[in-house]
Amino acid sequence: MLYYRTYEHPTEYEWVVFVHGAGGSSTTWFKQIRAFSQHFNVLVVDLRGHGESRYSNNKPFDSRNYTFDDISRDILEVLDHLHIEKAHFVGMSLGSILVRNLAEMAPERVQSLILGGAITRLNLRSRFLVGVGNLLKRVMPSLWLYSLFAWIIMPRKTHREARSIFIQEARKLCQKEFLRWFKLTWRINPLLRFFEEKDTPMPVLYVMGEEDHMFLPAVRRIIEKQKNCFLKVVEGAGHVCNIDRPHLFNRYVINFLQSQAVAAA
Repeated sequence: MLYYRTYEHPTEYEWVVFVHGAGGSSTTWFKQIRAFSQHFNVLVVDLRGHGESRYSNNKPFDSRNYTFDDISRDILEVLDHLHIEKAHFVGMSLGSILVRNLAEMAPERVQSLILGGAITRLNLRSRFLVGVGNLLKRVMPSLWLYSLFAWIIMPRKTHREARSIFIQEARKLCQKEFLRWFKLTWRINPLLRFFEEKDTPMPVLYVMGEEDHMFLPAVRRIIEKQKNCFLKVVEGAGHVCNIDRPHLFNRYVINFLQSQAVAAA
């Protein structure tokens, strides 16, 4: 089972589950935990191979089972273990794809989705990056390749902290684990096309950095098409907007979650 940590509120019953992106870990949510735990129960997980989740039950994860469905089931296994029937899910970057996929697999477990730095379509630049990565992945150390991607996706001075944190966390990811996760890039496009064509029954909030040059334009197009989707743009933030401008990110998401609770009452 995945490594996880919980922060339980003394009186509130609703849960918020945080899912980090590829190469990160649950520590990338350190600027959210205090703010959110004042209003909700909080669960953070380390995805397989990341952070403290290098093994499942003291054994390596089965390398044959590295699909978006398998990794989404890892998260559901933690919820089952903790007897959490339903939760709000916050995903960042690749984590946004995982929680969106989880909502397709088990919609009855999802109250709402918050997709930060959401990847909804690969543009020409991101497809080029994936292609270069596949050419170099077996000859270049994974940390070098990950650092290159981090600089391209988060290039500005204002993104320095987020870039540094993700590179630091990526050091904990071994080469074999990096290659297993990178294989998932070949499965992204069909999944993203499916998500774009299908509305979700639960409300979805996209939280995107104003300077997220790769992914914000595609999210703006989705908002125009889908009924249950809303967008908040975080000024002065890049792709990992929860680290670049945490106070704005926290305010937007907490306000959204509280408005959903009022609407459901």
